[in-house]
Formats: sequence, structure tokens, C-alpha cells
Amino acid sequence: MTHRDPLSWIEDELEQLDDRGLRRQLAERGGPQAARIVLDGRPLINFGSNDYLGLASDKRVCRAAANVWQQGHGGSGASPLVTGRSELHARLEQRLAEFERTEAALLFPTGFAANLGTVAALVGRGDVVFSDERNHASIIDGCRLSRAVVVVYPHRDASGLRQLLEQARGYRRRLIVTDSLFSMDGDLAPLAELAELAERHAAMLMVDEAHATGVLGAHGRGVAELLGAEHGVHVRVGTLSKALGTAGGFVAGRRTLIQWLLNRARGYVFSTAAPAALAAATLASLNVVRDEPQRRATLLARAAELRERLRAQAWDLRDSQSQIIPVIVGGADRVMVLARRLQQSGLLVPGIRPPTVPPNHALLRISLCWTHADEMVASLLDQLASLRAADE
Repeated sequence: MTHRDPLSWIEDELEQLDDRGLRRQLAERGGPQAARIVLDGRPLINFGSNDYLGLASDKRVCRAAANVWQQGHGGSGASPLVTGRSELHARLEQRLAEFERTEAALLFPTGFAANLGTVAALVGRGDVVFSDERNHASIIDGCRLSRAVVVVYPHRDASGLRQLLEQARGYRRRLIVTDSLFSMDGDLAPLAELAELAERHAAMLMVDEAHATGVLGAHGRGVAELLGAEHGVHVRVGTLSKALGTAGGFVAGRRTLIQWLLNRARGYVFSTAAPAALAAATLASLNVVRDEPQRRATLLARAAELRERLRAQAWDLRDSQSQIIPVIVGGADRVMVLARRLQQSGLLVPGIRPPTVPPNHALLRISLCWTHADEMVASLLDQLASLRAADE
């Protein structure tokens, strides 16, 4: 008897992704992640990285990690609850709490794990969570995992959220969760309004500052600091893998919150701790964030100028207010054509397609970093102007 291959359906599904222009492929990077990289042997100017402050290849950060590796501190071996966290992990958690001006902080192996585990630890059956429709996948999956009732509110729409909160009665706990700086659109959540709504409706407010940590706010604490809303945010989530240039995630807040998470956040309880070398590297990154505020000031000024120049070329950037600049194209096939043309000109500007963005909302995602020299930005502007002229 001939049996059908139980995985044969995958080929059919991949063909459908090809037909819709949605299939992804991996490239191989040679050398370090920096403003200039090599992908599949091709040198490119890199506008695809979230290394906003240029710390991923900073010698001080790399040296801090190397020193710990050389001392024989490799993998962590087990969950922090089993073999304990290292002294460097403990020091970094204290430093993050001081940075965020909270009582305590907790490290997670990734930012995805931080969001996934935290949402599911805060709400469950009998509770309700209100989530912005453009939230990151880690928040969306955390909402699903929680088994709470999930109410998705229109993007950045505090008025719409108010109505939904007023209609939601009889729940044990309420949670409002949002990105602060949205990773594909570059726009900001109305955190002051959300904090007011959370207070009025006795809801917890959880904010993921992943793309804002180190970049926005007078001290680099993010959008909540920028908008003067820190007092109203109960749960602060951040990542170490973007502007801080290393890897991992964290949650900061009240000491009781952190105690609850280390007991109930499954992404923490059942994950091996990240290597201590990453904690050492992040401590060095935080020193740069503190001591060199000109990095974020220069980055944001350059981003504002780039947005102005691109709008003058008649590109649709929506409401970008940050170092993340989306160039809205529309169709998935079209955005990949433009991304390939830019790559042929020596520029890596990723084409972003569904399901990362909504249908017909495909875009070129420009991720501006402090390490981008003026001539790199000028080259990007020239190539986008040429593409724009070819469309007319």
C-alpha cells in the first residue's frame, strides 16, 4: 500500500506563497552587523537593521562580552529559578530598574518571550485585554495564549478605546497593551491618553518600548518619557536587541509585579537564561546611552530631515515620527520589485509584506541608525527619487 507523504501539503502552501509574492528567503550575512554589510557576498548599505545607536558593533560593547566569555562563562545551563542568575544578570536587572526609575526589573531571553509571558501572566479566563490593532506579533500571541477575552481597538484611537472600555463590564481584570513606537509605521501610541483611560477604568497599562528604548525621551527611556506618561504605565517592556545592540528582553515595574512574573511568566520560568556575556555587553551599552546622548539627538534630527526630503519626493510616509520611516507602496509584488532594485543599487531597504503589515499596505521600511553617514543617506534619497520618477 502506498501512503501519501504527510508533509506534502507544505509544497502546495509554499507555491501559494510564491503566487502571492509572500514567500520569504534567508540570506547569509558575512562579517558584523553594521551600517555596511555583506549579504550573499554582496556589499550593501544597511537600512534594514534596528541597531539604532550603532552599539551592536561598538568595540566597548563587544569587548565587555568577550572578556566574560574568556573567563569561562559560557551558557547559563538552566532557568534562573533552577541554578540562579549570574551576578552580571543581577547587576543588569538592578541597572535596568534604575534606568527605568522603577522598583525592579526582570530579564527574559528575548523581547518576544517578555511580551508573550507577561500578557499571559497578567490576565486569563474571566479577564479582558484591549490591544492596539497594529501591536507586535509577540503581544498578539500573548493575548491569545492568555485565554482572556481579547478586544482589538483601532490603531492609536484613544476615543475608540474609551467606548470599548465603557462597554466591557463584568470582567475580573482589565489590561490595555500597546507598542509605544510601532515597528512598521514609525508612529507613536497616545500614551498620555491611554494612561488616563487606564486610571479611569481601573485597568493595567502595559507598554512595549522595544523600538523606543535608548532613542526617545530625554534620557532614552522611550515614548512614555517623551510624552510625560511614565507615571501611568504599570508594566514597562523593553528589548536589549535593538538600540542597546545585544540580545534579550526585560520587564520593569513594581517589585510585586516582578515577583509575580518570575513565578508565573512561562517564557521566563521555562527558559534557560541568556549567557552572562550578554548582560555584560548590555551594561556597557547602557553606559553609552547615559554618556552619549548626542547619538539619539543626531539620529532623530537626521530622521526628521530624511522624512522631509522623502515627503518632498511625494512618498507616502503616513504618520512616522521617528527613526523608523515607512515608504508605503501597496502591493506585495510591487514592494519586492522596488526592494530588489534598491539592492541592485547597493542599498538594503527591506520590503515588508503581509502578514507583517495589513493587505495592500506593503512598504519599504527604512531603519535609520546613528552610524549612517551623510553620503549613505544621500545615496538612498537619490535612488528613491529615481524610483519615484520611473513610476510617473
